[in-house]
Amino acid sequence: MRTAPILTEMYRTMLDRMGPSGWWPAKTPFEVAVGAVLTQNTNWNNVSRALTNLRKNQALHPASLRALPDAQLEELIRPSGYYRMKAKRLKALLDFLEAQCEPEPDEQLSGLQSRDWQELRPLLLSVRGIGPETADSILCYALGSPVFVVDAYTARIMHRHGLTPEEISYDELQALFMDALDPDAALCNEFHALLVRVGHGWCSKREPRCSGCPLESLLE
Repeated sequence: MRTAPILTEMYRTMLDRMGPSGWWPAKTPFEVAVGAVLTQNTNWNNVSRALTNLRKNQALHPASLRALPDAQLEELIRPSGYYRMKAKRLKALLDFLEAQCEPEPDEQLSGLQSRDWQELRPLLLSVRGIGPETADSILCYALGSPVFVVDAYTARIMHRHGLTPEEISYDELQALFMDALDPDAALCNEFHALLVRVGHGWCSKREPRCSGCPLESLLE
């Protein structure tokens, strides 16, 4: 099977039908990184509420976020769920940024943006609570790296279109995209965002709405 033409057709079909996604919604790369941690095991509406709380408290900067007492941070991010665990993970991310950025991290994460993503990815994965999807979201959306983020929506859509087995690992699914597509950060960004929109709007786990789905014409 020649995967590249199929993926290209999927991309163009979704983009033509839905238009650009404008994802990830954030004012700074640092805010993207914080959002990538907060979005674990929850939906974006909950993350948005947590980010609004942080913004109102002027805590969406590395130094100001670190200065928050643990109890206050937990309360501000409570809407995102698992708030105690996520507070610890945010502090671990701050430790990573402090170690990797000299003299200190800023909102633009400028200490990381000039570095190769293949060097940064294993370092991010070594941070407590940061798995492949979170690491790749930071690389792609915060740092503009040509890294394709995959998730449950991606796996479900690809399986239902007969392109992958139902059980496929994160790395295998990511490799399918990255081997087939040009190493283009904007393409990785938009393609993943489009798949999330299709997954959220039509390709649900239990009751998919195939009729009217942007990818309906491509179903086998």
